[in-house]
Amino acid sequence: MSRLLALFEEDVTVRYAVRTAEHYLADTRAFLAWLSDRDIDLVNVRPEDVSRYHGELYAARLNGRPYAASTIQIKLIAIRTLFRFLVRRGYLLFDPSSGIELPRTDKRLPRVILSKAEARRLVTAPRGRDPLGFRDRAMLETLYGTGIRVKELIELTPADVDTQEHTLRVIEGKGRKDRMVPLTRAAARAIAAYVTQGRGELLKPESRWLFLGRRGGRLHRAQVGAVVKMWAKKAGIRKNVSCHTFRHSVATHLLKGRADIRQIQALLGHGSLSTTERYTHVEISDLKRVVERSHPRGR
Repeated sequence: MSRLLALFEEDVTVRYAVRTAEHYLADTRAFLAWLSDRDIDLVNVRPEDVSRYHGELYAARLNGRPYAASTIQIKLIAIRTLFRFLVRRGYLLFDPSSGIELPRTDKRLPRVILSKAEARRLVTAPRGRDPLGFRDRAMLETLYGTGIRVKELIELTPADVDTQEHTLRVIEGKGRKDRMVPLTRAAARAIAAYVTQGRGELLKPESRWLFLGRRGGRLHRAQVGAVVKMWAKKAGIRKNVSCHTFRHSVATHLLKGRADIRQIQALLGHGSLSTTERYTHVEISDLKRVVERSHPRGR
């Protein structure tokens, strides 16, 4: 079984983004442990076994609370991915998870969206002329100017950015897809200032990333998140701002500015248009508030 798991790990690592692969592997190991506890060999799993596991997921508790439907869905998708891999490689003749029905999940609307004024206050909050001041301003302007994911931000190298042409190249974004996105003038200026006046002082011989840590190493998600929260607080923004807040905000602001939804999809790197379409619901909710406030029959 360990050999099959190693082959599966190799497969998902190639096919999926890092975090997705990590989730699939963790959920697969949990399922394999469940099988082991019941003396069920992986190649002998029946549809009834998968259904039983499915039922136990609904009964399970995490810190006294049941799993959310979305969590159960992810765990079941991991199992389905495992069995499809085994069928594809010829280790199984049929997929015992093929009849499993995934739980329906509500498409949540973004909870935190910055207003245009808040976004402006946040990205312009770093005013220091020191290396970290230049870096933080460039990171915030890039997150808001492009809507890229924090993982994509920390993977950037200087070669991925053209401040003259105002373009940024995302290498192996989510789903391992490369894409080119435009840089706003403000983001291009901030990156150029950081590269010429700040990055050199942080640079170490082994440093290859664009945005560097205090000691010249690679930044991690948590570090970027801490920077965002620090500047949001200093900018007087009371909302619970995260790196992902920039993606929600830029999509909403572009939609309000009458950008085409497919253009927003391309910018954000969404694989499915339905993911981008949730921002249209945010617009509808804004419209409802306007009607309730302003229409003679709205109250």
